[in-house]
Amino acid sequence: MVNLIVASHGDFAKGILMSGSMIFGEQENVEVVTFQPTEGPDDLDKHYQEALAKFGNDDDTLFLVDLWGGSPFNRASLIQQQNPEHTAIIAGLNLPMLIEAYGGRLGMNTAADLAKYLVPVAKDGVKSIPEAEEAASKAVKPDASTAGLKAGHINIKLARLDTRLLHGQVATAWTPDSKANRIIVVSDAVAHDELRKNLIQQAAPNGVRANIVPISKMIEVAKDDRFGSVDAFLLFETVGDVLAVVKGGVPIKSLNVGSMAHSEGKTMVNRVLSMDKADVAAFEELRDLGVTFDVRKVPSDNKANLFELIKKANVR
Repeated sequence: MVNLIVASHGDFAKGILMSGSMIFGEQENVEVVTFQPTEGPDDLDKHYQEALAKFGNDDDTLFLVDLWGGSPFNRASLIQQQNPEHTAIIAGLNLPMLIEAYGGRLGMNTAADLAKYLVPVAKDGVKSIPEAEEAASKAVKPDASTAGLKAGHINIKLARLDTRLLHGQVATAWTPDSKANRIIVVSDAVAHDELRKNLIQQAAPNGVRANIVPISKMIEVAKDDRFGSVDAFLLFETVGDVLAVVKGGVPIKSLNVGSMAHSEGKTMVNRVLSMDKADVAAFEELRDLGVTFDVRKVPSDNKANLFELIKKANVR
């Protein structure tokens, strides 16, 4: 797994790391380097060497710095030039970049590959209103009830549990892998939140439509025989929502368990999955209903055994 050094002028790096932890949970092998007004280049060099020493492994290291040409970038460049095969640098640090770095490094072993992946993600995270709203209004975003004209039931290509729902990793990795032509976010909470709905629709990858529907609508659509042209990628925010649709008759045979955000009272079972007893009970009920589980953050990951992770973590 690629190590990360987040570096900035002042305490920006500390703040963005805290924001990333709120969204993705605490991370291993991530160090912060700050360059304060009273410090000079030698101090910055010392901070970088201290950060590198803390990793204690031979994995690649990616420097995420705030400003191209600034002191954190320049001093990191000297380190990168000494070890170009195992280090890389990205300037222009923003929150989408950091969050995707957390997920992307789980499936990438080199700093260079991770850097190439993150640059377009970071650029795509820079948008403005009203431009984004105007672009969304011009796109064809039909409701799921009018989506298909071909006879037959909806074809579920992939069902994924991911607290972040539709984000860069889902758009750029899982959607192509699933061969889906429609992303459907299934959530009562999101379906009644206009802001989140708009953000999700704007995040849809080119050529793939996105819909946000409540649980009852998904159950209705699954029973309708007019959706044979829809190859669907279902996204769920909670395992409870997955259980509700399965009990309602939606034919989910396998669930990709991608990420479950950490919150108070939950136990981390691996780097990206956090759950409590209610979550475990829902997984057990899904298992009893015949659902299997594919625990992977990215398509290139090896599959993990969900219940072995739960047992080892001793979720209470």
